[in-house]
Amino acid sequence: MSSRVNGGYYWCLRHERVESGDGVCRAKYRLGPYDTVAEAEQALETVQQRNEAWEEADAHWKGEAD
Repeated sequence: MSSRVNGGYYWCLRHERVESGDGVCRAKYRLGPYDTVAEAEQALETVQQRNEAWEEADAHWKGEAD
């Protein structure tokens, strides 16, 4: 069964744990959806990697990159 059927998995910022799509916390406290529990557990690392990539792309766009 696909996790997308029930809404996927989310990382809860309040409780610092994975929640299913029907979790108790409001959307503003959750990152996701992710296809697997393992992906949801890595949510904060994924956010950090994406932010670094976006900052690098912005610097390149502005001509500030090496």
